[in-house]
Amino acid sequence: MILIIGGAYQGKLEYAKTAYNLSHGDIFTCSDREIDFSRRCVDRIEEFTYACVRNEIDAVDYFRARHDQWQDSILICREITGGVVPLGADMRAWRQMTGKLCRYLSGEARQVTRVFCGLEQRLK
Repeated sequence: MILIIGGAYQGKLEYAKTAYNLSHGDIFTCSDREIDFSRRCVDRIEEFTYACVRNEIDAVDYFRARHDQWQDSILICREITGGVVPLGADMRAWRQMTGKLCRYLSGEARQVTRVFCGLEQRLK
């Protein structure tokens, strides 16, 4: 699995499309608490974690239970864990859940890349 992280509008998806020759049909964009791992790339993991927080689902447990399904995937997550701590409890829980999931995924990944200003920075 390859994990790509970076801030909003930093070019994560564009980088993945170019680096891994992805077409539109290869990409699943998260918007709820279910992920289609049949696609080569899963974008917006942070939207998945937000749905998990709203529905009291542990995102790490979700990924652990489906471990074999995402081993060949490219996963993209926006960094939301830095900066000012949000005031709202739900936003803090979202930030925490996203951080825990990224920590788990980075440990499982064969490669972790951070994209900043469209530039690749290999972390692992």
